[in-house]
Amino acid sequence: MNYEITLEISYDYPNAVKDARHILRVRPRAEPGQRVTAVSLAVSPKPSEAINERDFFGNQIDHVFIQPSHDEMTVTMKAKVSVGRGALDLDATPSVGELIDVAHAARLSVPSAPMHFLGDSRIVRAMPALTGYAMDALDMSAPSGAAILAFAKRIQKEFKYAPGATEVDTPLEEAFRRKEGVCQDFAHVMIAALRGMGVPAAYVSGYIRTIPPPGKRRLEGADAMHAWVAVWLGAKTGWRGFDPTNGILALNDHIVVASGRDYSDVAPIDGVLITAGPHTTKHSVDVKPIGEFSEPGVATAIPRR
Repeated sequence: MNYEITLEISYDYPNAVKDARHILRVRPRAEPGQRVTAVSLAVSPKPSEAINERDFFGNQIDHVFIQPSHDEMTVTMKAKVSVGRGALDLDATPSVGELIDVAHAARLSVPSAPMHFLGDSRIVRAMPALTGYAMDALDMSAPSGAAILAFAKRIQKEFKYAPGATEVDTPLEEAFRRKEGVCQDFAHVMIAALRGMGVPAAYVSGYIRTIPPPGKRRLEGADAMHAWVAVWLGAKTGWRGFDPTNGILALNDHIVVASGRDYSDVAPIDGVLITAGPHTTKHSVDVKPIGEFSEPGVATAIPRR
């Protein structure tokens, strides 16, 4: 699939910002199965300094310093991306038990090595309740790919997708106890549960194509940044995506922006600024398949984000 993607994040400050330093993680990343053919980033007001680099995990990072006093800021990213991930034979993956043994025996320390995604991180930590949740769901003798997809489907079924029920800083244990939240919560629950068992799991942020119901046009700007989980399925299969919010594999409708240990590694925008009072923000994403005509009757449902 070929996509045109437009992201816009805007901030309105009640009092002027003296100066601001931001870290942006909004550019789609190039990786196996995903090719970025064009990308542009615009920040308003124009930054006094701007540096683009890659972080330890290979994510595209933009550091911007805005020195002029300002009462609003807008980030606009546009990209063209080609996605073509191969099908995954779920039954050809090692058993859950074998996967755990292999992961703990791995000694590589490259950024994609499973060792970085087994222990606690800033937001995700092993908890007996979550480990027990995974142990109850995963058959140690079953193929890991099939077992983990079934686990993602279980989370999708048992948790309520409820925008506004949680905040970015809502503790993981609270989201798990309440069995509700948004894609960030679903991903963190799945990661913590899998790591508790010894299965390497990473947090992925990105964009997802939304598909209109039969007879309806695709809504421009209706998409949002999404989160899902990448799981290491052994050296042969490598990392593959699982979307617990929708209970599906992350295939060609998912566009990866950044991957890390949890949300704190991949937040779209971080930074420090000098101002007073609360601010308001707006966030919109449009993921448009290139060559797609907005004809009715193409799809079945709108994925939850």
